[in-house]
Amino acid sequence: MILANAFCLFFFLDETLRSLASPSSLQGPELHGWRPPVDCVRANELCAAESNCSSRYRTLRQCLAGRDRNTMLANKECQAALEVLQESPLYDCRCKRGMKKELQCLQIYWSIHLGLTEGEEFYEASPYEPVTSRLSDIFRLASIFSGTGADPVVSAKSNHCLDAAKACNLNDNCKKLRSSYISICNREISPTERCNRRKCHKALRQFFDRVPSEFTYRMLFCSCQDLACAERRRQTILPSCSYEDKEKPNCLDLRGVCRTDHLCRSRLADFHANCRASYHTVTSCPADNYQACLGSYAGMIGFDMTPNYVDSSPTGIVVSPWCNCRGSGNMEEECEKFLRDFTENPCLRNAIQAFGNGTDVNVSPKGPSLQATQAPRVEKTPSLPDDLSDSTGLGTSVITTCTSVQEQGLKANNSKELSMCFTELTTNIIPGSNKVIKPNSGPSRARPSAALTMLSVLMLKLAL
Repeated sequence: MILANAFCLFFFLDETLRSLASPSSLQGPELHGWRPPVDCVRANELCAAESNCSSRYRTLRQCLAGRDRNTMLANKECQAALEVLQESPLYDCRCKRGMKKELQCLQIYWSIHLGLTEGEEFYEASPYEPVTSRLSDIFRLASIFSGTGADPVVSAKSNHCLDAAKACNLNDNCKKLRSSYISICNREISPTERCNRRKCHKALRQFFDRVPSEFTYRMLFCSCQDLACAERRRQTILPSCSYEDKEKPNCLDLRGVCRTDHLCRSRLADFHANCRASYHTVTSCPADNYQACLGSYAGMIGFDMTPNYVDSSPTGIVVSPWCNCRGSGNMEEECEKFLRDFTENPCLRNAIQAFGNGTDVNVSPKGPSLQATQAPRVEKTPSLPDDLSDSTGLGTSVITTCTSVQEQGLKANNSKELSMCFTELTTNIIPGSNKVIKPNSGPSRARPSAALTMLSVLMLKLAL
């Protein structure tokens, strides 16, 4: 009897020790349904390798391909497929802007998320990985090139947008792609057709996607003191071809056209996610991240929703898509709200002014915010293009970058000598909680040893 009790006690304690010692007891994200997100192309490959997932994904695509989408999704088989796919990597997948298979990635993303929404959402969740890096070094370069801190008389006479164009011409890639879109967008097709708008948009997308923001942002967001400078800034994207049209369409109609294209829809959703005015932050931007907003704004250029400056005012910054709210009927309030996200957006206005003046230096990085229309999930920290990732946070590393601008004087050719200092702190954080677990600390490591001591005492008593 004594031996039987001892065996039962030993078995129970052994199982307890195993559970305490296993890594999942310390980190256990699976217990909360958490999955590390992957890009949607890779998620699709993982789904294709699993028979249940691949068959349900084919079913959902057939459901969404029907003429009456809402009726198809009301079908039990369609709903069952959607429920299964919400537990697959496809649900959490994201895309990187400018990635090699960006369009394919976005098509996969929307094939899942269009089935999750009921009707048209005013704000849609962005399919892109959140931006966590900053453009502090680019802001400082902008302040150097724009003359901030230099002789006020010299700075006031400078045309910073002209200086930005000259700097672009000194870079082979920037010069080549800028010359390309200028040539295409200025090429008249016929007396009634001033240019090929589709080709112009494509050339603009290539310019803003392939040229480092050090050059493109300086041309697009340069600070101005006079009308000549502001007009050059307005003309950056050749608006007579890429922006203006004979008549202004209704903004909600323009949004509807944009949302029929996966790329345009994604860029618009990303703009709303990163530039939507927030009244809970210092800068009025989500997570106080100017870079994310400026990048999202530039990302819309070259699509039906292309925004631009509405006039040549050097100080009053107002941007808008080429649309208005005439003929909105009972949707006028929604239309005006949509338009104000461009024309009266304090986040976007502050971001443009901050870049031109180089005033984002003291803003501390914060984590990306999740929009209300998006189901709670853990986002993957993005790996950004080389020209944007000087201070990218990876995983749970917190990188603090400090740069000494004074050492450069005020010369543009010393930009490569920016002194950088990095401090990296690494901790383990349970997804979905604020609890921090240090690798070699605390009761989590003491519990197995305490249990072993108890086991030894009990075995000794049983033996006696």
